[in-house]
Amino acid sequence: MAHVVTPLDQPSNYRDSQNRIDRQRQNDLLSKSCTLYIGNLSFYTTEEQIYDMFSRCASPEDGGGVKRIIMGLDRHTRTPCGFCFVEFYTNAEALTSLRYISGTKLDERIIRCDLDLGYREGRQFGRGKSGGQVRDEHRTDYDPGRGGWGAQALRAEIERRREVEERYADVEQGAPVAGGGGDWKQTAAQGTVLKRARSPDDEGDNEVARQRARMEGDPEAERM
Repeated sequence: MAHVVTPLDQPSNYRDSQNRIDRQRQNDLLSKSCTLYIGNLSFYTTEEQIYDMFSRCASPEDGGGVKRIIMGLDRHTRTPCGFCFVEFYTNAEALTSLRYISGTKLDERIIRCDLDLGYREGRQFGRGKSGGQVRDEHRTDYDPGRGGWGAQALRAEIERRREVEERYADVEQGAPVAGGGGDWKQTAAQGTVLKRARSPDDEGDNEVARQRARMEGDPEAERM
């Protein structure tokens, strides 16, 4: 069964998309790495919480432990955006944390840990167009722990509301109101309730309803 179950302390498919090192070289560096990339964090998780969790897998009495934590930040607002880097003093500590912490919960979220090639200045900022992570650009669900709606879904909702506001603004200015069948007798600009005039289609709909009622034996059919 050993060949079926993926080892938890081995490099996964996670890769820095902006790194140009070939795959074999990356694997060699990851086998010695002391840095973990932590993903799927809540925007509200603090550095202290992360330190408390990961320091339990370290050995400060042996000269090891968590060396530093670099919080991922929104490029524009400089606020946490759901990821971080955790550096240890030894590769063994990084592997132990990977084995025991990846897939566990922090702030009611299942976090993901992966070996990383090492932090470089600039990697603490989100790479999405909106300033956060790319994954939040394409998210279509509402996730309160990740700032609410994804960037694209939020833009679509803002555009929808803008169109609705413009439509009602036209009504208030006396523009014709879009509606199905018939003409409007009065407009909102006159300060009265909108009421649609009867159209030939209405009579046709009523006749269909009467015929259906007769077929079903409804005694009220002639009153319709």
